Amino acid sequence: MANGYVIWGSSGHAKVLAELLRIRGDRVIALFDDRSDAQPALEGVPLYVGSEGFRRWHEQAGQMDGVRGAIAIGHCIPAKLDILRRFQSHGVAVPPLIHPQAHVCGNARLGAGSHVLAQTVISAEAVVGDATIVNHRASVDHESVLGAGCHVAPGATICGCVTVGDQVLVGAGAVVLSHLRIGERAVIGAGAVVTRDVPAGAVVVGVPARRVGP
Repeated sequence: MANGYVIWGSSGHAKVLAELLRIRGDRVIALFDDRSDAQPALEGVPLYVGSEGFRRWHEQAGQMDGVRGAIAIGHCIPAKLDILRRFQSHGVAVPPLIHPQAHVCGNARLGAGSHVLAQTVISAEAVVGDATIVNHRASVDHESVLGAGCHVAPGATICGCVTVGDQVLVGAGAVVLSHLRIGERAVIGAGAVVTRDVPAGAVVVGVPARRVGP
């Protein structure tokens, strides 16, 4: 019977998660990637390509009782949620991953497949959606809600009572001020300071942030 973590995505974020898992005393037993030209990100860990590769691994592995999954895709794309559902439908649990150097308030809520990385703070009653990454040194303040499939890049700050839609990218070092709404699939540029609501699909940059597309 297999026992350990499987990671979908064989690039830089897989390496980050592998180190987090090593610190926790867990091990990575398989990698998956949809790219036909993907290379194994972790020495000694086999790489399987696409849904067919996953099917073959799953048949060989047998019972899934000791298997957990993680999604190492930084892009804010619908495929992340498809992979989450694929894992779950095949008996692979996908718990949140929290770095031991992060602080998560006891009444915060973390969705399946979410990642909270080193030196990050998730404050009181904050919600982090399924398959959302809150990267190194980022902060999500009280009562803010992040949707599914988002990525809050290193050093970004989400102030209190902010609502963020699904598949939003908040760039490195960006700041979103309190009580704002960020529409789904929006992109907030690195270092931007968001002082007003951002419509769905918009790209905003600068201080204060201004819409530049689409």
